Amino acid sequence: MQPVDLTTLRAIQQDLAHNWLPARVETLQQLDLWTVCLCLRTLRARVWVLLCWHPQAARAHLCTPPPKAPDPFQFSQPLQRNLKGLALIDLQLADDWERVLDWQFARRPGESPLWHLYLEIMGRYSNAVLVDRQGMIFACGHGVSERQSSVRPVQPGLPYQSPPALMETPPSLEASFQHWQATVSLIPGPISQRILRSYRGVSGSLVQSLVEAAGIPKDWATEDLTPEQWRILFERWQEWLQRLQTNSFQPGWTRSGYTVLGWDLQAPEDSIHTLLERYYSEQLNRETFTRERQRLQQKLRSALKKLYQRRDQFQQKLHQSDQADEAKQLADLLMAHLQEWQPGLDQISLPDFETGEPVQIPLDPELNAVSNAQIYYKKHRKQKRARNAVLPLWQGTQDEIRYLEQVEDALEQLDRYRGLEDLQTLDQIRGELIQQKRLSDPQETPQVQPTESTYRRFYTPRGLEVWVGRNNHQNDQLTFRVAQDTDWWFHAQEIPGSHVLLRLPPGEVAEDQDLQVAADLAAYFSRARLSEQVPVVYTRPKHVHKPKGSLPGMVIYKQETVIWAQPNRDATLQLVQQE
Repeated sequence: MQPVDLTTLRAIQQDLAHNWLPARVETLQQLDLWTVCLCLRTLRARVWVLLCWHPQAARAHLCTPPPKAPDPFQFSQPLQRNLKGLALIDLQLADDWERVLDWQFARRPGESPLWHLYLEIMGRYSNAVLVDRQGMIFACGHGVSERQSSVRPVQPGLPYQSPPALMETPPSLEASFQHWQATVSLIPGPISQRILRSYRGVSGSLVQSLVEAAGIPKDWATEDLTPEQWRILFERWQEWLQRLQTNSFQPGWTRSGYTVLGWDLQAPEDSIHTLLERYYSEQLNRETFTRERQRLQQKLRSALKKLYQRRDQFQQKLHQSDQADEAKQLADLLMAHLQEWQPGLDQISLPDFETGEPVQIPLDPELNAVSNAQIYYKKHRKQKRARNAVLPLWQGTQDEIRYLEQVEDALEQLDRYRGLEDLQTLDQIRGELIQQKRLSDPQETPQVQPTESTYRRFYTPRGLEVWVGRNNHQNDQLTFRVAQDTDWWFHAQEIPGSHVLLRLPPGEVAEDQDLQVAADLAAYFSRARLSEQVPVVYTRPKHVHKPKGSLPGMVIYKQETVIWAQPNRDATLQLVQQE
């Protein structure tokens, strides 16, 4: 993820200070452990500005209004009490070459500030610190004790100290080409590292743009550069400093991220705030998606492993109970041939009732024939009772396995992050597992806003719509709320997978090719997607029922027809890729 560098921070500060100050703080809301949104009323409009000290995505920019939600965070309370109703009178960089924004608040414009809110954008050390007019820390995003840092503890009640200054040389527009070249090449090494370590205010993305403009591989050493390459690098360096001096920024998208310098643009962006909000929202959503998907998959694998072991134990007991009739037969043989028994026998051979073949019966030599028969009768009754007790447990375990395999398949379908809908689908799966008591601690990860994600939608060659559920929640919605009597419902036969609906307008009749496309999609979005052929059932939605008390996504159906589907058909793969 591309961090906000000094250049980007200068562009943010210049735009906010020039266009949106002074402003009245109407309210504020903390969204998570690292993000606070301020609602500002200006002469032009009412806007929201986001202040974030996330370790990988610290930033500040205008943002869309956040949804109303409970605010249980401690840091927002002193901000609300002390800043609400004040005027944001100024926004400055605490130092020209440091990534610290000083937000200054007073009763009205023209007065000296009562409060300073310092937003420190320093990677994993990023923080937000509320400081009073005497320079004492009143509150902070996260505290740093003396045990954690003896150089600069950050705690309420301590005087605020600026972050330790960097030791590199500050860039200067007046520096000559010879001086700049001598500074960069003083210590031999890769050109990108030497620029980065020679001057303050330089970022990795800036250096990458510089060396790409000169046509230089970033791992080339300083001694390998030609005079012409040095000249191009210096010209671009000078252009960067001039843009900082004149505050002339041009935000836009590059191949690997974004820029505010207008270099190597793939697509321009009108507003730096729109640029940053879109970029960091996408990046954070992608990271959240990957992390949460892996966590849910690990939880499911662990739960399924235990269920498989429990099922095997129950199956073993059921297998033992299947031998109950054998124990009764041995007891009947003993009772029918009491005259064959002799004291001291540890086994006896008796002819089978039906085949006449000899049957070896183990005996307890200390008991008589009747007592040995009673032991076998008792074993028969015990095994019968065990079967009656174990069978419901085995069935319940089997149902749980089918359900969790269905959830696992929904996670496998979310193989990568494509957009916000995927994150919302993942959050629905997570919420379902919490509701089903299969996942604890609902506050483990931040939740996505509860907007309804849409079904997957495809079209047959004749233009008929095919809707596919993304998870159990959507499967139930699709089957029991969306489906019409004229539609066709599809599902891989006895295989975990998505519910699929072939939408038919009234009077429309599905042709074989329409049914085949829907069946292929039902096979693809199932646990059998890697198979050559998959049996898929289809029926009218009215013939699909949900038993009382059944788990989400679990249904029974009747009057179904089986159609063989090919999930890896070229036409199916093209439809999925175009989604």
